[in-house]
Amino acid sequence: MLLKPYRETLALPKIPSLLVVATLARVPIAAAAVVLTLHVVTDLDRGYGAAGLVGAAATIGGSLGAPVMGRLIDRRGLRPVLVLTTVAEVIYWLVAQALPYWALLPVAVLGGFLALPAFSVARQSIAALTPESHRLPAFALDSMTTELSFMAGPALGVLIATSDAGPRVAMLTLAGGILLAGVGLWLLDPPTRAEHEAPVSAGERVARREWLKPRFVAILAVTMAATLVLSGTDVSVVAVLRESGQLGWSGLVMSLWALFSLVGGFAYGTVRRGVPILALFAPMAVLTVPVGLGGEHWWLLAVLLIPAGMLCAPTITASSAAISRLIPAGARGEAMGLHNSALTVGVALGGPLAGLAIDNLGPKWGFAAVGAVGVLVALIVLPAELRRRPGAPADPTDAAAPSPGAAPSPVVPGAASSPGAAPSPVVPGAASSPGAAPSPAASSAAAASAASAPDAVPPAVAATSAAPGSAST
Repeated sequence: MLLKPYRETLALPKIPSLLVVATLARVPIAAAAVVLTLHVVTDLDRGYGAAGLVGAAATIGGSLGAPVMGRLIDRRGLRPVLVLTTVAEVIYWLVAQALPYWALLPVAVLGGFLALPAFSVARQSIAALTPESHRLPAFALDSMTTELSFMAGPALGVLIATSDAGPRVAMLTLAGGILLAGVGLWLLDPPTRAEHEAPVSAGERVARREWLKPRFVAILAVTMAATLVLSGTDVSVVAVLRESGQLGWSGLVMSLWALFSLVGGFAYGTVRRGVPILALFAPMAVLTVPVGLGGEHWWLLAVLLIPAGMLCAPTITASSAAISRLIPAGARGEAMGLHNSALTVGVALGGPLAGLAIDNLGPKWGFAAVGAVGVLVALIVLPAELRRRPGAPADPTDAAAPSPGAAPSPVVPGAASSPGAAPSPVVPGAASSPGAAPSPAASSAAAASAASAPDAVPPAVAATSAAPGSAST
């Protein structure tokens, strides 16, 4: 019975091919942060702080570029944007590996701005391809396959960058991977509008004032806070294990954390009706606060991560599903771009916030700091979540709530009404790849690969290469 929603969702036309292509397309994107950092540290002989500035530059560019690329998709269609971003990002990686540090900083901003929008395209297409009854399992599948991308990407990036080939070859490999990803998405050409929605060629224009409303902003705020908590947890795990002399267990702890997230995401995709995003995020933030109490024993730390970890993927899934239901088709690309920006900004802020608390109060306070900020954001957006217009659905993730302008959902033969995350992997001081959703799964693969070359990658780098995001402790 648990698999029924997923079987029915995978039986929908184009969903399996979209998930496969999107998963493969995200692999080089997931590897970008760790490869770029190793290039700055190894080839350019700079410190991790300098590498963090390059990562921050790419993050700023990606945060600004994601909604712009999404708006172009809304106005011009998917394929022109894929051509633009694929060509631009391939050129970026080809050029970046030969640039001096002072030139790499501004180029990284441009590279982030024109990054291939594989993450937002997948979510936008899922919203177009799935009826309401199958949207939650579809977004849950997207979240889980993103975990797989972030398990493979950083591991492959570290493997190539720390081999005899070196980071420059890894950057050239990324250029090839991005080219294949862009071509794959171009050939697949997943729809960004449902059959009952006005096509891009119709020239439909949706004013921002029609959808950029308090509830949408509230969802973005919760999304940003969720990835902030995740990336801060990543840094704090490494800090407490380092203090207790158990740093070697960090890879296993983060792998278990990823497993908890996957289990939670899988379970959430089988629920009959969506759960309000705040009902998922608020407990996640609260349960993150006491995790540091288990820092003396790695196994106790892993146990304390279970409750919050199981809410990671469901929270990100709920945010994607909520946006897909709140936003009209003509603005879906821009809205998903803003969603990606929220994910990225949260990842970029979480590590430094946790690091500040760790440096001044101690490792255990990293969890408390990011958890407390999460609770504060939840309290701030609570009025917007509780405010309802007469006749409005109880929650944007309610599977029964129709999309704006949506026609009746198509029926899958034999289907019952089934329900329907970053990141991005970041090493110390580096920001996530633009548009990446958070994913605890990346850390174990990256740590394992980095561990095979201890002289090239310090243990702290490997241990902190977790998908929700890391910063220097």
